Amino acid sequence: MDGKTLARVVAVVFIAVAMTATALEMSRKEPKPVGEGQHTPAASVPNSLRDGLRRCQALGEAALRDDGCARLWAEQRDRFLGLEKPSGSSIVEPATSRSPDAGQHEAH
Repeated sequence: MDGKTLARVVAVVFIAVAMTATALEMSRKEPKPVGEGQHTPAASVPNSLRDGLRRCQALGEAALRDDGCARLWAEQRDRFLGLEKPSGSSIVEPATSRSPDAGQHEAH
């Protein structure tokens, strides 16, 4: 047997062993640590926040100019990052400030 054929046989055997080991590892079931269950992120988000974010999603590109959507996105970002809410902030308060470029978009 020449060297080229031997190298090919060794490579095929190596790949077969690697694929078998991968398949066995993927089929193994690991026990879940105590205290960890199914995590449902949608259930942990308040309904008003989730509903507002869905409304902004439905608005599409117009949501970029909506102050309410900007406020909701900021609150969702803060929740995601684990930041504390600023005092007096609530998602049900009406937006009082306009974005700096809002007038530019409306003028066109």
